[in-house]
This record gives sequence, C-alpha cells and structure tokens, in this order.
Amino acid sequence: MSPHGLHHVTAIASDPQRNVDFYTAVLGLRLVKTTVNFDDPGTYHLYYGDEAGRPSTILTFFPWRDVEAGRQGTGLTTATAFSVPPGSLGWWQQHLAARGVDADPPRDRTSGGHDEEVLTLRDPDGLVVDLVASPGDTRSGWDGVAAVPAEHAVRGLHSVTLTERLLDPTAELLTGLLNMDAEGGGARSRFGMGGDEPGAVLDVAATTDADRGLQAGGTVHHIAFRAPDRETQERWRRHLVDAGLKVTDILDRQYFTSIYFREPGGVLFEIATDQPGFAIDEPLLELGRHLRLPPWLEPDREQIARSLPPLRVGDQIVEGTQ
Repeated sequence: MSPHGLHHVTAIASDPQRNVDFYTAVLGLRLVKTTVNFDDPGTYHLYYGDEAGRPSTILTFFPWRDVEAGRQGTGLTTATAFSVPPGSLGWWQQHLAARGVDADPPRDRTSGGHDEEVLTLRDPDGLVVDLVASPGDTRSGWDGVAAVPAEHAVRGLHSVTLTERLLDPTAELLTGLLNMDAEGGGARSRFGMGGDEPGAVLDVAATTDADRGLQAGGTVHHIAFRAPDRETQERWRRHLVDAGLKVTDILDRQYFTSIYFREPGGVLFEIATDQPGFAIDEPLLELGRHLRLPPWLEPDREQIARSLPPLRVGDQIVEGTQ
C-alpha cells in the first residue's frame, strides 16, 4: 500500500468572509462545501477545490474568528503548493500585484533533484501558498471565476512542504510505513506517492536554524492522504497500529471517512477516503451555496446558524447563513 496522493490540506484562518473572498475571487478556487467544524459547530469548515471538489484539489479552512497569529517553524506543514500551467506565473504575478497580495517574484527551485519554477504568496492570514508551473498536470481545474482565465487556472494540489528539525525519523515513516518513494535529497527532500497522478508529492525541509512552529492562524492544521475506499482505510489503520502508532478510530466526516496520526516531527497526518464526495447532499451545480450539516447536527441547525456570521460568495449569500 501507498497513498494515492494528497486528498486535502486543512489550515486555520480568522475571518471567514475574507477567506472566501481570497480563495474564490483571487485564487479562483470553487467553494465546494460550506459546513461547520464537526468538533466545534460554532465555527465554519470551508472547502475549496475544482468543479467537483475532487481529491487532490481540496484546501479547507477552520476560520476561528479570534485565533491568534501562528508562527512558521519546525514541526509544521509550512507551505501548500498548487499546480498551474507552464508559462502562467507571469500572469499570476501581475494578477496578485493588482490585488495587493503579498507575493514574491517567480523563482527557480530544486526539490529532491527536481527543478521547478515557483511563485510564493501569502494569504490574508499569512498562510504560505506556492504556485508551481507543472507541465505534466492535465487537470482542468475550476474555470468559473471570470478574474482567472481558464488557461491560467489552478489545476489542483501539487505538493506540501514539511519543515522538520530532523529529517531521518520523518523520512523513515514516509518510506517505511507509508511506502513513499524517496526521490532525492538536498535542502529539500522529495517523497512521491503511488501512481502517476498529479498532487502526489511531499517535500521535507530539514533545518536546525528554525524555532518550533506555533500552530494557529495562518498555518496548516493537518494534511490528508488518499485511500480509495473504506476497506483500504481499514487496512491502513491496522498497518499503522501494528507498527506502534497512536491512530484514531475511523471518523465520519460526511464527505469521506478519516483516521489521524502524527509523524515523528509532530505534523498531524490524516488518511481520507475518496468516497462518497461532496455531491452527497447537494447537486454539483449548487456546491457550496447552502450551509450543510451532518445528520447528527441537523437538530441544532437553528442554534448553529445563529452562532455563525453571514457568508457570501460574490454577491450571493450562502443559504442558511443569513
């Protein structure tokens, strides 16, 4: 067994409306699900992705309105990368500058022996997002935002970067237990997951010069890997528990099921199923337009809705949030 790629990345934000405005209007992702944090129903859980919210395109947020600012450092996922078409980074540089986004000029970078062109930006909470020019990524992305032409649109997740004080313990888990392929070392070591699909790369940057990171606003909460189905997920759980890891029970996240565990450096990992997906409780054309709750929270819908601020996508109010 090896993960089939990244399933999603979940990060921490502060203001939910500012988060929606940035990821839909600036980055051009689709809001595919408006729901709540099942463990903290007074907080939104916002999912962004391609047209259908397919695995390996998804970035999600817990927008805690009073959260303190986090700090990048070791023991965290310090960058989330999306694929964009080759030749698009110049357009993205101009697009981001016109909107006052904190972004660096495109640069060349080597990760595990792979040369790539990257533009690094930071969202309104300081979350680090890389745009990587990816010639082999043929995904269509989401072209429903007029501000981002289809030929430059984000295709989906490319990779994540973990920053660790020690490389070897994390590398041993990635290659030994998760069966990833070590694709080269150096300042950034790269690990590939099973199959040739895009969105199946994890980079590890090892450093002794950085302090321990603080997980709060503008940082990643956890990263999730793909399992095709519940049966494979159950096999993963037995495999990890037999290896001595502390693994949660299988948890129902409505749009997938999940198990969680930590790697040696402290980053929280999840293995999530591809099914049933985001169209389980609303039609494809209406994804994200309604506040959706799992069945066990429906009896508390009125109370939950009162605790949440209204939310808009463009000029349209998300139904159930007003």
